[in-house]
Amino acid sequence: MSRKPVLVLLCVTVLAPIVLYTDRLSSFSNSISINDFVEEGANLNLSNEGEKLHALPQESSDALKEPIGVVYFDNSSNSDQISALNGRELSPGRSGEHKSRVLSAADEGDRTENGSVIAQVTSKDSVKDDGLQKSKREPDFPEKKGIKTEKQSEQTPPKTESRKQLPGRESRNAKPADKQSSATANRQSSNTPFPDARVRQLRDQLIRAKVYLGLGSTKTNPHFIKELRVRIREVQRALGDATKDSDLPKSVNEKMKAMEQLLAKGKQIQDDCSAVIKKLRAMLHSTEEQLRVHKKQTLFLTQLAAKTLPKGLHCLPLRLSTEYYSLSPSQQQFPNQEKLEDPKLYHYALFSDNILAAAVVVNSTVIHAKNAANHVFHIVTDRLNYAAMRMWFIANPPGKATIQVQNIEEFTWLNASYSPVLKQLGSQSMIDYYFRAHRASSDANLKYRNPKYLSILNHLRFYLPEIFPKLDKVVFLDDDIVVKKDLTGLWSINLKGKVNGAVETCGENFHRFDRYLNFSNPLIAKNFDPHACGWAYGMNVFDLSEWRKQKITEIYHSWQKLNHDRTLWKLGTLPPGLITFWNRTFALDRSWHVLGLGYNPNVSQKDIERAAVIHYNGNMKPWLEIGIPKFRNNWSRFVDYDQVYLRDCNLNP
Repeated sequence: MSRKPVLVLLCVTVLAPIVLYTDRLSSFSNSISINDFVEEGANLNLSNEGEKLHALPQESSDALKEPIGVVYFDNSSNSDQISALNGRELSPGRSGEHKSRVLSAADEGDRTENGSVIAQVTSKDSVKDDGLQKSKREPDFPEKKGIKTEKQSEQTPPKTESRKQLPGRESRNAKPADKQSSATANRQSSNTPFPDARVRQLRDQLIRAKVYLGLGSTKTNPHFIKELRVRIREVQRALGDATKDSDLPKSVNEKMKAMEQLLAKGKQIQDDCSAVIKKLRAMLHSTEEQLRVHKKQTLFLTQLAAKTLPKGLHCLPLRLSTEYYSLSPSQQQFPNQEKLEDPKLYHYALFSDNILAAAVVVNSTVIHAKNAANHVFHIVTDRLNYAAMRMWFIANPPGKATIQVQNIEEFTWLNASYSPVLKQLGSQSMIDYYFRAHRASSDANLKYRNPKYLSILNHLRFYLPEIFPKLDKVVFLDDDIVVKKDLTGLWSINLKGKVNGAVETCGENFHRFDRYLNFSNPLIAKNFDPHACGWAYGMNVFDLSEWRKQKITEIYHSWQKLNHDRTLWKLGTLPPGLITFWNRTFALDRSWHVLGLGYNPNVSQKDIERAAVIHYNGNMKPWLEIGIPKFRNNWSRFVDYDQVYLRDCNLNP
């Protein structure tokens, strides 16, 4: 009897409230639909909020952290609008705070046309923010660039997202961690704020992956390490030698996503920032050391290639010399030798032991000359190449121009007692400098150890009045130049009492006096300005009459004697030229002479086209394999590669 009242009281006090509460809850949830929320968000009166939003320009979607929680969806007609919010869930504790913002963001695409205040503020923030933040709000960049992401190809975008797709869109069944990592990978791979951003991203991923490979915490996870090695190989194969995004394969986005997801796992495994920093510092130090070694090797190999004579250019003088000595004495002579001392003609001085280079200088000058018969070329070479040089121009006469080829051995006046530089070149100290291996490390700059400085041909430019005693003016040409216009106008330039007419090289700091001369020496510091403009050897007009009046050769000799121990300047001809012709150089227009084609790939094509002479100064000569390819055609077009001697020596363009 006592159990029945207890059971009745239990039903009244426990079960009845549960049934009653459940019934009211169901009626409450059915009375509120998603349409009400969307309608409420769409009908918000924002007229009074405009000033607040403009006063707080940082209040944007980027300022909100990723909410944590769950957003529930039903099968109502507006589910497509809400599905765009997948990945931006609301936490229960902050649902009231974020409700209007999230719903307005879902409907932002439709309200942008009406000039919504929120849309205006968001657009202003997108202009101010960097590329990464902008990509979070505007993931429609791939469509603008013609790139279709994997997600867009797998599913049809909702109607609301036709104009603006929200970030973080993934399938509803995806896990939150996977959704977040794949969304990050998609933003990084498809939104490219910088040119070739995907190539850079792939390289960054490889660096991060190598960091994880070397960390102790990840090494204890063999499954992760194995998968990481696989991903590294995939990314390396996809990247290959690509330098721009267009070189990458179509499957690169998938590999980037997979690698990004795996790196996210590695980040969860390794939470010690100090260990990562130490690893990155070690990698940076190792890379810098490798870079230093490679730079040193590159410099050495470049200097070696510049000094080495290619096999074809070694064959050519041998082949020509053999042919020359088979000629009769009458066949070995050049025509028009009576023009060699006529001061009314246009005379060029060329000192070279490179037959092919000398041929290009002569051919390019004659082709562009208005009256080739008035041009005379005086070529001086060494004893080894004398016969070959003569044979080349006998077999390939330069039209109506006059040619003279001389042997430097014929200049009996040029001896050690007359020339200080010739005496120095034969000194024991100079021999030790070049041929003693244990002293090779004494000079860090390898270019000053080039054996060309041992050749007296390099110093003949200081003896022009002695070589041409009956001429009043001569144009000096280096053998690594190409003439592109008629040079007749050089003889009509008034040098205004100066001896040397040259193009100044003031555009770059390394062409100032202090880069060639030792201003720590008081003799140099007292006589010259360290910031004075240098000038270019290679195409120079020399007034030989003024040269003789001002006794330029004697000035040159006096400075060479002072530099017997190479303390005033290093080897070469430009430093003593700067000293000898100090305050005696007339600046020519820059269009006469354009330099840098032997070391600077950025020489302007416009400057090359308007130049009278282009100069391949530097190590990358056009007849060498290390020559800059885009400049080589300007030189090779003046070489007849069908010529029999070039074919015999297998010389090709």
